[in-house]
Amino acid sequence: MKIILVAAVALIDRDGRVLLAQRPEGKSLAGLWEFPGGKVEAGETPEAALIRELHEELGIETWQSCLAPLTFASHGYDDFHLLMPLFACRRWQGIPHPREGQNLAWVRATELSAYPMPPADIPLIPILRDWL
Repeated sequence: MKIILVAAVALIDRDGRVLLAQRPEGKSLAGLWEFPGGKVEAGETPEAALIRELHEELGIETWQSCLAPLTFASHGYDDFHLLMPLFACRRWQGIPHPREGQNLAWVRATELSAYPMPPADIPLIPILRDWL
């Protein structure tokens, strides 16, 4: 089974809320909410992938020193296995705005489970909630 490496980030604002992005129509798992991030390209570190993805998807800049490893997800889908490190980030430059047609929501950690998420993201919720 093919292993896909995807890096994700919990962007945490000054009020302790976490940014979620809703997958747009036309993408797999459309309508579900997820932590921002994306596939790690060949020769790229997870941190570099997040810096690139945050710029592409949300128009913000951050730095490797601002990405703290928090936990990871390991989940088997029908045709691939997803390995997803989750980083926490409290410092970035710019205001996140949707650049790929996705909806965004700032959510308190205690309310994350109210948002339908892909199966790989669900086990990350209690870890993030306990950490915050």
